[in-house]
Amino acid sequence: MTDRLTPAERDGDLAEVLANGWQLDRVRDAITKTYQFANFVEAFGFMTRTALWAEKWNHHPEWSNVYKTVSVTLTSHDANGLTQKDIKLARKMDALAR
Repeated sequence: MTDRLTPAERDGDLAEVLANGWQLDRVRDAITKTYQFANFVEAFGFMTRTALWAEKWNHHPEWSNVYKTVSVTLTSHDANGLTQKDIKLARKMDALAR
């Protein structure tokens, strides 16, 4: 079982990813973000690179792809909310999208 974010982690780590374009879904205690790429190949490449990290870290996003748009939701199902796993993957996805 993974621990949910503490109030201090929400004020620090979560605030950092929210400042980078992620949005909080309070209903699910999740974060969401939509990435736009130049074309489908770039979007799919981003998803492929992310998938390798997600598998390595055993933490998989909920996502969808339509042409050059990738929509992502992160939450930790085993914790029923946000954990450091979500923060880590959000940061990695932002780095991979650059």
